[in-house]
Amino acid sequence: MTGARELVATLTRRGETVAAAESLTAGLVCATLAEVPGASAVLRGGLVVYATELKAALAGVDEQLLAEHGAVHPDVAAQLAKGARERCGATWGLGLTGVAGPDPQDGVAPGTVYVGLSGPCVDTVRELAETGDRDTIRTASVRAAFALLGEQLD
Repeated sequence: MTGARELVATLTRRGETVAAAESLTAGLVCATLAEVPGASAVLRGGLVVYATELKAALAGVDEQLLAEHGAVHPDVAAQLAKGARERCGATWGLGLTGVAGPDPQDGVAPGTVYVGLSGPCVDTVRELAETGDRDTIRTASVRAAFALLGEQLD
């Protein structure tokens, strides 16, 4: 599993950067990376897009996609990742959307999470089905985002 320290070290060595557009994690990806000394060399920034309309306004997610499918959808995660990458001028973009619970959102069960990654020659989304309380689901989502990026850096 790739952690924040490993990501910062690898991105630094490669001369690459990362940014995130976060919904359910509300900035936890960027905050976790920023805890690592030297993170300023690789962390470009992030967008906290907790409100659905901000996913479109700040990250460039298609408004029709949000209207038709809601905020928790794999294509939303993909567009969040792309938006973070483009708007922050980063090599890599991460996009996270999902339901931390305890209640469903728009008919989507708690623990349903989509993590998007956009980077050189790659755009991908991973679906997660997490269990536990809000903190557990949010923390697992951050770990999954780091793992997804780490797989591309190996």
